[in-house]
Amino acid sequence: MAYALIRVRGQPDVNRDIEHTMMLLGVTRVNHCVIVPENPSTKGMLQVVKDYCTWGEVSQETLASMIRSRGKLVGDKDITDDYLKENSEFATIEDMAKAIIENDYKMRDVEGVKPVFRLHPPVKGYEGNKRSYKNGGALGYRGEAINDLINRML
Repeated sequence: MAYALIRVRGQPDVNRDIEHTMMLLGVTRVNHCVIVPENPSTKGMLQVVKDYCTWGEVSQETLASMIRSRGKLVGDKDITDDYLKENSEFATIEDMAKAIIENDYKMRDVEGVKPVFRLHPPVKGYEGNKRSYKNGGALGYRGEAINDLINRML
């Protein structure tokens, strides 16, 4: 299983340790999304950034549509099935999404693919960027509900 991590808050006075952790995860700006594997070290990093980001288990369909619509190559070109056939072992974007979900593959493994998805702000906005998802806000762990948020941001 893989997590989709989205940065929600962009406060300038962020603690240095939290800012460093977000840089290591690859979310340097608001509305940036990355796909991270589910392992103990990643879970620890997610707990550090829980007051600035939201995450959950991304589905294969959502990841495929995110790669198709917002995935970019170096030079700001779109990712296509033809490019994947030439530069990776995958024939389609859906095959690559399935491998990423199963933690067999990473976005960085394909040559020339940017690992960050630059998403739009969500339609009808965030639920509130100062409270956790459990308390009616947008921060922290949200489980399968991350797919609804991503679809609102595509």
